Amino acid sequence: MGELIDKMKGKVNEAVGKAKQQSDDPARRDEGLGQEIKGKAQQVAGKVKGMLGDDI
Repeated sequence: MGELIDKMKGKVNEAVGKAKQQSDDPARRDEGLGQEIKGKAQQVAGKVKGMLGDDI
């Protein structure tokens, strides 16, 4: 179950991060880049949980 939750949260963070990067505000763009990277990491964590089981 944790696998799916991590993947969903990751996709949402990645999408929101990409949207923030479209801003004219440099600080907002940086925040968006960080959020996009966080989303990608969450998706990887979800894949790892899927391979190893949700026990980790």
